[in-house]
Amino acid sequence: MAYAGFGLSCALSGTPLFYLGGDHGPSALGWGVVAVGSLAVVACGAVARLGLRPPLRVLLWVVCVLAGIAAFGLLMDVITLVFGQGVDSGVAAANHVLAAGGALLLAATARSVRRPSAGAVVAAQSAASRPVQLAACAGTVAFLPYAAMKLIWASGGTFAGIAGQEMLAISKRNGASGIWLTLESWGLDATVLLAALGVFLLWGLVRPWGQVFPRWTLWLRGRRVPRWLLLAPALIGAATLAPYGVFGVGYAALATADVVTMRRGDFHSSSDALLVGWIGMAAFAIYGVALIVATRSYWLRTRSISAA
Repeated sequence: MAYAGFGLSCALSGTPLFYLGGDHGPSALGWGVVAVGSLAVVACGAVARLGLRPPLRVLLWVVCVLAGIAAFGLLMDVITLVFGQGVDSGVAAANHVLAAGGALLLAATARSVRRPSAGAVVAAQSAASRPVQLAACAGTVAFLPYAAMKLIWASGGTFAGIAGQEMLAISKRNGASGIWLTLESWGLDATVLLAALGVFLLWGLVRPWGQVFPRWTLWLRGRRVPRWLLLAPALIGAATLAPYGVFGVGYAALATADVVTMRRGDFHSSSDALLVGWIGMAAFAIYGVALIVATRSYWLRTRSISAA
C-alpha cells in the first residue's frame, strides 16, 4: 500500500522515478509502480483471506520479480553514498529502497508456509559443493583484468588509449567525491576496493567461515554468522550485477559484430570504449552469475531444518 501510494503521488505530480545515468525516464512510469503496489496488495490480501494457494504463490513471485526490477540501481545508490557522492535523484533512490523492501517481503510471504516448526535447528556449518566453489573461482578470476585496468589508471599508466591523468580529470568533471579522488591520488581505485569486498562476500557464501565467525575475527570467533549479514548484500548484488553484466556483454557482442555502434563516451575511439566495455561487463556478468549460484547454495545450506 505504501509503495502504491508513493507511485501515485509521483505520477500525479509528474516526478520521474526511474533514471538511466543522468537521464530520467517519463514520469508516467509512476503508474507502473502504482500497478505493482496495487497487485501486491491484492495478492497479499487474498493470501490473508484464503491462505497461500498455489496460484497465489505464483502471483506473489511474479510481483516479487517486478518489484526486484524496480529496485534495480539500489546497489549503485549505496556505492555512491558510501563514497560521499550524491545519487541521481533522492526520489529514485527512495523508489529503489521501497521496491527492494517489497521484494523481500513478497518473497517471505511466498515462502511462509515452508517455515520450520518450533523444533527446528540450524544446519551444521559446511562448505559449498565443488561446482559452486568453481563458480566462485570463476567470479574471482573475472575481476582480475578489471582490477588490473583500474589500477593502471590509478597509478598514472595508460590503457585503452587513455592515461591515468585523463581519467582523473574525467572523474573530477563527473563530480567524483573527495574520498574517491583521495583514493585515486594514493594509487587506489574505489571500484577495485569494492570488487575485493565483493570477492570476500562471494567466498564467505561458499566457505564454512561464512556461517561461523573464524578465529581471526577476535571476540566474534565461534559465534554463528547471522544469515542476513551475507544474504542481504548478496541478494542486492546479484539482482543488480548479474542483469547489468549479462545485458552489457550482449550489447558489447552486438557492437563487436557491428550490429550496433558503441558510443565513444570519454574515450578517444569507439574501439577503446568497446575494449573497456568487454572487460567491465564480462567481470560483472561472470561475478553476478557466480554470486547467484553462491547465494542459492548459502541459502540452502544455512536454512533451518526440523529436528529429529
